[in-house]
Formats: sequence, structure tokens, C-alpha cells
Amino acid sequence: MKPQAGDWVQVRSKPEILRTLDENGRLDGLPFMPQMFRYCGLRLQVNSRAYKTCDTVSGHYRGLQLSDAVHLNVRCDGEAYGGCQANCLLFWKTAWLRPFQDNGNGRWAPDAERSTIQDTTEQCSSAERSVWKATTRVSQDPETQYSCQATELLNYTVPLRWWDARQYVEAYTSGNRSLGQVCVGLFYLFYYYATFGFSDRWGGPSRWLYNKFQAVVKGVPFPRVKGRIPAGRPTPRCDLHLKPGELVRVKSYDEILATLDTRLSNRGLQFDAELVPFCGKVFRVSTCVERFVDEKTGKMRRMKTPAVILEGVTCNARYSGRRLFCPRGINLWWREIWLERVPSPARIEAAVSLETDACTFANKGVLVKG
Repeated sequence: MKPQAGDWVQVRSKPEILRTLDENGRLDGLPFMPQMFRYCGLRLQVNSRAYKTCDTVSGHYRGLQLSDAVHLNVRCDGEAYGGCQANCLLFWKTAWLRPFQDNGNGRWAPDAERSTIQDTTEQCSSAERSVWKATTRVSQDPETQYSCQATELLNYTVPLRWWDARQYVEAYTSGNRSLGQVCVGLFYLFYYYATFGFSDRWGGPSRWLYNKFQAVVKGVPFPRVKGRIPAGRPTPRCDLHLKPGELVRVKSYDEILATLDTRLSNRGLQFDAELVPFCGKVFRVSTCVERFVDEKTGKMRRMKTPAVILEGVTCNARYSGRRLFCPRGINLWWREIWLERVPSPARIEAAVSLETDACTFANKGVLVKG
């Protein structure tokens, strides 16, 4: 089974999945996490084929390879991991899925394989307990250390050489990217590395030429420009106290650069090149991040300065060099100083209505007091 992006699949039953797991609740090193049980038997769409991913654990800027895995359109809710709010896209082994079979009336067709499986309740319960037990690590450290797909990333992947052309071919053949997206991504990759070593004398003109071309095609400006605050100096902060559901506009790239130091950091949070395409656009607040599991240590961390996740705003790996076309879809985090509130349509309509009423009264000679 090698599903493509957009295909529909059915998650196998709990007994079927438990039979594939080892005593640590894993298959080929990939943990099956407790919140994934709720999707057993459901029909879900493939978000992308997870033939590669990005290394967010070791600190090395590289891509990683894995086999027989996909991302479905469901994310981790963090319930089994101390309420982590990272909201990661889940990895699914194809052994945990089957092609969706429709018998023509919108219902699932009978599956002979399922009817032949006989698992005792005791066996299922024991295996399920192993899955729950594997959510934390055994350690002498009194602080809880969680173990999830993100923290165990290096246990089910192998390093992927950036020059291995097969990964770029699979980006297209898997349905993850269109041919145009692959061509644009490779153009940026070659352009960036071809001009990376240029001095300021030659680097400036090359970036200027890039931006001119992007302006003509209505593309994204060069996404790797240094911030304007010298390294070591404090960066500004602005708390909007945003709430989930509010509309915000991402500030312009130029405005955001004014809040960053030369390392592209604002109070410890990096402004990555993958955020640049979203500048100037309007989104709805999804989550105000307060806590998350550190993928390197497995420990829960709390935010000192507010960070926000916006609906539908994820890493597209368009400018990620060795991790180009990574399908992991990590949620991008934003400082509130990079955003500005947008009045909701209802508030705009109410404001317009009040203004219209005021004009009407004024035209009738009625004095309107504020």
C-alpha cells in the first residue's frame, strides 16, 4: 500500500493495530500514540506521503528519511502528553491503514481480513496499556519526560542526503507537490546556494534582482534577510492578549524585520523564512501557546513571552534547503508583535451601520452627540 496525497483510507481496528506493535507500543521505532485510537475504523484523507521529514531533535540542519508512512488530516491534541499545545501532524504507518472500500452506497464494503481476526480482550488490554505506558520515559530525573513521535524522531528515521534526487522526484509522484511547486522550490534552492557565499558587494545586487523578478511574477520576496537590531540588544515586545477565534493580520515583512535582531530572533523565537509568504495576510487565531513538550528533552516547557498559532498556517518547506519539500506541516509560531488585530465582519458591519445612522441624522438636521 503506497497511498498518495488526497487518497482516502480507513484506519484499521484497534485489535489489528495492536497486533503490529512491539512491547513498547511501536512499529519500526514509530510510536503509536494513545489519541490515535479514536480514529480506528474511521475514513480519513491522506494529507501527504511521509517519505521524509525534518530533524528537529539533534540540532543538525538536515532531512530524514522514513518508509511506509503517511500524514492524515488529523493532529495530536496533546491530551496524553501533559496538554502539549504544539498540535503536531501525526505519522501513520501504512500497516495501520487499508484502502477505503466503498460498496457504492456510501458505506464501507465488508472486509474479509477483519472477520478472520480473533483477539482476546485480555490481549488487547495488555497491548493498549503498553501504548499508554510508553508516553513517558523511565528516568532518574524527577521532572516528567514525555515520549512521543516528535521526541523519538531519530529512532524511526535515517539521515537523507540533500543531493539524493529521488526525494525531489517523490515530492511530485507522491502527490505532495505539483510540478510547478517542485520547479519553483528547486529554483530557489539552487539560487540561494549559488549566491550564499557572495560578499555584500555582490550579494546585495543578487537579492535585488531576485526581488525584482518576484515582484513581476507576484511572488514572495527573498525570505532570508537579516533583522535590524544588533545581536545582543533587547528586542521589542507587544502583548495583544489575543484569544482563539480572533482575526489578525500578519504585519508586512519590513515591519517584522524591525522587531528582529541580526539572528532573526525576537525574545528567543526565530522568524523563519517559511513565515515570510504569510506576511500581509489575514488569519484566525487557533491557539495561544502556553506550554509544549521540548522535542530534544521530552520535558514540558512554558512560554515566557506569548506565542500564537494561526489557523491553516503551517510550514510548507519552500525555503528549507536540505529539508526542502518536507511534508511534516509543522505549525508556525508567531509573536504577537508580528500581528495586528482585524475587526470581525460583525464589528465592521456594526461600525458602518452606526456611521450611516449618524450621517442620516446629520442630514436631517439632528444634532448627534458622541
